[in-house]
Amino acid sequence: MQGYVFVFLGAGLGGAMRHGVNQAALRLAGPNFPFGTFAVNVAGSLVMGLLVGWFAHKADPGQGWRLFLTTGILGGFTTFSAFSLDAALLYERGDLATAVAYVAGSVALSLLAVFAGLWLVRLAA
Repeated sequence: MQGYVFVFLGAGLGGAMRHGVNQAALRLAGPNFPFGTFAVNVAGSLVMGLLVGWFAHKADPGQGWRLFLTTGILGGFTTFSAFSLDAALLYERGDLATAVAYVAGSVALSLLAVFAGLWLVRLAA
């Protein structure tokens, strides 16, 4: 149960940070390109790599902190960081074909799912 508390607290902070970045990007760059989402995805992936590398090679702060920082804060900030880590781990395990299939399939099917959801809502309206 304790792990869930760390995740919930971190996700709330990460979600608030994501909203702040999106609002700042909208004010600074306008609505023509999703700079906020782009920045969150890249920054979150960089921080995920830094944290996981630090935990693996330098110091492990324990499960509570790992959950709070990665699943919580970064999960609330961007799920793209988890996607990027999964792809990197598949690649580093030497499973390039699975990594490529995972990336291509995730992007293609996620886009199709968004369009399917939009279509279903329009159909029902």
